Amino acid sequence: MDWIASYLTHHNLMLLLSVVWTAYVVVVGVWILLQRRAPVATLSWLLSMAVIPVVGIGVYYFLGPRRLKRQRLRRLRSRRKSRARSSIARLREKVPQAPDRLQQVVKLVTASTHFPISTADEVELLVGGAATFDSITDAVRAARHHVHLEYYIFEPDKTGLALLALLQEKARAGVKVRLLVDALGSKNLGRQHYQPLEEAGAEFALFHPTKLGRRVRPVINFRTHRKIVVIDGCIGYTGGVNITDEEDRRILPDAYHDVHVRLQGPVVNWLQTVFLEDWAYALDYNRRNEPSDFENILPELPEGKQVVQIMASGPDSSMEAIHRVHVAAIHAAAKRLWLTTPYFVPTEASMLALTNAALRGVDVCLLVPEKSDSRLVTAAARSYFDELISCGVKVFEYQASMLHSKTMLVDDFMGIIGTANFDNRSFRLNYEVCAIAYGEAFNGKLASQFQEDLKLARRVGYARPQPFWQRLFDSAARLCSPLL
Repeated sequence: MDWIASYLTHHNLMLLLSVVWTAYVVVVGVWILLQRRAPVATLSWLLSMAVIPVVGIGVYYFLGPRRLKRQRLRRLRSRRKSRARSSIARLREKVPQAPDRLQQVVKLVTASTHFPISTADEVELLVGGAATFDSITDAVRAARHHVHLEYYIFEPDKTGLALLALLQEKARAGVKVRLLVDALGSKNLGRQHYQPLEEAGAEFALFHPTKLGRRVRPVINFRTHRKIVVIDGCIGYTGGVNITDEEDRRILPDAYHDVHVRLQGPVVNWLQTVFLEDWAYALDYNRRNEPSDFENILPELPEGKQVVQIMASGPDSSMEAIHRVHVAAIHAAAKRLWLTTPYFVPTEASMLALTNAALRGVDVCLLVPEKSDSRLVTAAARSYFDELISCGVKVFEYQASMLHSKTMLVDDFMGIIGTANFDNRSFRLNYEVCAIAYGEAFNGKLASQFQEDLKLARRVGYARPQPFWQRLFDSAARLCSPLL
C-alpha cells in the first residue's frame, strides 16, 4: 500500500508541474507573441522559454525585446524634455535643397532621423589617430565657450590623460566642459581620473552605468558607440577614433588604422543635437542640470558650400535609420560601392543589397581587417565571403594593422563616415552617429584613401583552401551573427 501512495503522490506532483508548466508556456508565449518580433527570433525565444523556464524568462526580461521597449520609452521622454526644440525648428527652416540625384536617400535620412540636410564650410578627412588627436587638441585649446565630448572608449592612458589635463585647464579658464562616456567601453576611467575634472568646474556623466541600483541596467547591449566632439557649436568631429593609445602610431607602432572627419559650419548644430539628447538622457542617472544657453550651444551660422547630413540611430527607435540608409545607398549605387568596416556581419537585407549591386554591374569592394580584435567576429565575417565573391563582390583583407575605419562611398556623390560598423550590433543594438557628405569634393578624398588602403590589403579568392576546423568554426560563428 505504501508504494501505491508513493506512486499517487509522485503522479499528482508530476501532474501539478505539467499544469504549471503549460500555463507558464501559454502566458509567456502570449507575452512574446505580442512583441511582434521577427518570426525566427520569436520562435527562438519561445523555445528558450519552454526549455529553460526560470533562466530563460530572466534573460528575456532584461536583454530581450521587452527590455528594449522600456529603454526606448525612457529615452523618448528625455527628447521631449529637450529645451533645444525651438532652436532646432529655427534651423530646420534654413536647410538647403538636396541634390536631385540623391533626393530619395536624403528624404529617407530626414524621415528616419528627423535631421534635415545641412551644409558645412569645411569637411576634412583625418587619417589616423595621430592626425585626429592633434586636430581635436588644437580645437579644444582654442575653445572659448564650451567643449562637448562623447566617447565609447576613453582610456586613462597617455592619450586620455593628456586630453583630461587639457580639459581641466579649459574648465578652470571658464570654458564649459561636458564629458559623456559609455560606462562599459570606458570602464577603466575611474573616479580618480574624472574627479579632478569636476573639481575644475567641468561636468562628467556616464552613459548606462553598469552597477545595480534603483534600476537594473543593461550591460552588453544599448551602449553609446558614438564618438562626438563639439567645440563652441561650430566645429565638430565624429568617426571611428576613440580616445586611446591604441589609435596612435606615435605611441604604438601597430596602432589601429582609422579615419575621422572634422566638420565646420551649420551641420555641427545637428551633431550637437545628438550630444544634447544623449547628455539629457544620461542626466536621468547623474542628476545634473541640463544646458540652458542654447543660443551659444546652437548658434546661427552662415550656410557653407558643402552639403552634409547627420544621421543617428539607436535601440530607442524602431526605424533603424543607419541600417535603412546603408541598404538604400547600396541600392542607389550606379557605378561603385566601396565599403570599409572592421566588423562585417551583414543582415539579410544588407547582404542581398550588396550581392544585387554586384550582380547588376556595380563595382562593389569590401575592405575588412585580416584579423579584427574579435576572433569570433572575424570568423563570422569570413563565412560570408564565398557568397559575396560568387556574385562579383571584391573582398579585400587589410594586413598592415587592425583596420578600424567605417566608411562607405557611393559613386562620386555620396560618402558616409561615422561610428557604425556593418553589423547587427551597430544597426540595432547600439547608439551610433554618421556624417553623410554629398558631392565630389569630400568623396574624392574618401576614394583616394580607400585606394591607398587597398595597397596594404590582400584580395580574397573564391573557395580558398581552409582547414576543416576553420570552416567549421566560421560556420558556427555565423550562428551568432544576430548578437555580434
